[in-house]
Amino acid sequence: MAVVIRFARHGSKKRPFYRIVAADKKYSRDGRYLEIVGTYNPKTKEANLKEDRIQHWLDQGAIPSETAGRLIKKSGQAA
Repeated sequence: MAVVIRFARHGSKKRPFYRIVAADKKYSRDGRYLEIVGTYNPKTKEANLKEDRIQHWLDQGAIPSETAGRLIKKSGQAA
């Protein structure tokens, strides 16, 4: 199973809100996921990350998406 850490879009029209999730690569963007590891609100640029769970998934071999990787690096985690 190839695990990726990526964004899942939620929120209403023109008011996006993203969950940062660990998901199997074959699942759709807003479909099933294994675990929520954080949230991101682009309107306020506020990110809440569960850094211990992100590190767990990275240690298990998860690959972050480009955007999620930048957000993780900005928070101080190694991606």
